[in-house]
Amino acid sequence: MPRTMRQALFSIRNRLDRVGVLLSGLCALHCLAGLLLVTGLGLGGEVLLAPAIHRIGLILAIVVGAATLAMGVIRHGDPVPLQVGAAGLGLMGLALFVGHGTEEAVLTIVGVGLVAWAHLRNLRHSF
Repeated sequence: MPRTMRQALFSIRNRLDRVGVLLSGLCALHCLAGLLLVTGLGLGGEVLLAPAIHRIGLILAIVVGAATLAMGVIRHGDPVPLQVGAAGLGLMGLALFVGHGTEEAVLTIVGVGLVAWAHLRNLRHSF
């Protein structure tokens, strides 16, 4: 593969890893804010707890995670980020089936934490 093509793919993967970290953070913030606003103040349940938000977030996480973490294994040969990211995505997927509440929030936050760690490890291998 020509050097410029390799550099372009490397740059795209790095950007997507950064997007993955950002999405993970936003997801965790959404969970925490949702719990606080809905349980503590009784506000915004119909918007913050809408199933569509969770499904779309999971789809985005799977697309970004699969692309960047798999490309990372190809580039640096370390399968750990992909394995940890897959476990995190699995926990996020499981959270869709437990119903709204503490269990869902815990599964989601642990899942996005694992996915964020995997993206950060992937980025660290880049330098």
